[in-house]
Amino acid sequence: MRAAPLNKPSLTLLFTSFLRLGLTAFGGPAMVAYIKEMAVRRRRWLGDDTFQDGVALVQTIPGATAMQMAAYVGLKARGIGGALLSYLAFGLPAFLLMLVLSVLYVRGHDLQSVIALFAGLQVIVVAIVANATFEFARQIIKGARMLVIAGAGGVLLGAGVSPFIVISGSALIGIILFIKSKKQAAAAPDMERSRLRIGPVTLLLALVAAAMAILFLARRELFDLAALMLRIDLFAFGGGFASLPLMLFEVVGVRGWMTSNTFMNGIAMGQVTPGPIVMTTTFIGYFVFGLPGALIASAAIFTPSFILVVIITPFFDSMKRSAWMARASTGILASFVGLLAYVTVRFAVAVPWEPFRALLVAAAFLALLKKVDIIYVVIAGAALSVLFLR
Repeated sequence: MRAAPLNKPSLTLLFTSFLRLGLTAFGGPAMVAYIKEMAVRRRRWLGDDTFQDGVALVQTIPGATAMQMAAYVGLKARGIGGALLSYLAFGLPAFLLMLVLSVLYVRGHDLQSVIALFAGLQVIVVAIVANATFEFARQIIKGARMLVIAGAGGVLLGAGVSPFIVISGSALIGIILFIKSKKQAAAAPDMERSRLRIGPVTLLLALVAAAMAILFLARRELFDLAALMLRIDLFAFGGGFASLPLMLFEVVGVRGWMTSNTFMNGIAMGQVTPGPIVMTTTFIGYFVFGLPGALIASAAIFTPSFILVVIITPFFDSMKRSAWMARASTGILASFVGLLAYVTVRFAVAVPWEPFRALLVAAAFLALLKKVDIIYVVIAGAALSVLFLR
């Protein structure tokens, strides 16, 4: 029995569909299931096998998983234009809400009720990051070698070594350590399919380069902000949470743009908005450089992810059969467990602990382990904080 033919959506339909989905995009990678429900089952824009190839792709490259799947669906359905519109639409609600919250925070963070709210939410952030560390470890750490890489990554970050160096070193160690007995040969790339996108991709890269050149000449601090966010996204293997150690190291440690507590407040705000946790960059940009900073930081943190999806999709059949790529990814993902563990400790140290906060973090962690929706955990934590931490 032949499968029903696929539908070709209009660009307007792609944009409005992902905009509606972005309004309720809580849960990060969990949104991939909802994207599949819409794009494969209800709309029939993609076949199931094609969608699963996309899932494998976004798990291989750095960036926010759900955002990249939105771009992948748009790319397969309507080319680069569809990819860009789907990507923007899916992230737009989170950006706008995060921007509003950032403005309110900067203008009212000295108010007693706001202080109480974020004092509790900082504890919730500790539970969220601890749960992410646990889930990463449970899914990724398989054996003593991976555990050693994870532990070394956390120790090196704590010793002040740049996480970019830690990640690069872990990729090299992964290539060396995780040699498989059966050598895998990569097939030749499908140059005919990839050639179709060379023109648009070149234009996209030229636009990014031009924008960076303009920032460099017009306002150097905004250029530095954009360059930092571009670099963070390029190294954020494993999804949005993987960017947290990089942001913490650079924003709090190297540049001193904000304290650990303020950074945690930004993460807390990111958890009450739909969209990926890397939307915290909107808060960082606004807190340091106002509205231009929010716009530039948000655009920069998502640009590499988008470009990688567009460039790598035609070559992915070859990539997924590459033994060295698989070994490097294993090393990188193992190191992220250690980096996230360090972030958990760093955030926990920043909290002024007392009995209520200890109970709150324990309850939040257990709720997350039981798969309670993260938005309910955050809302409950916010309400309890306002009531008991005045």
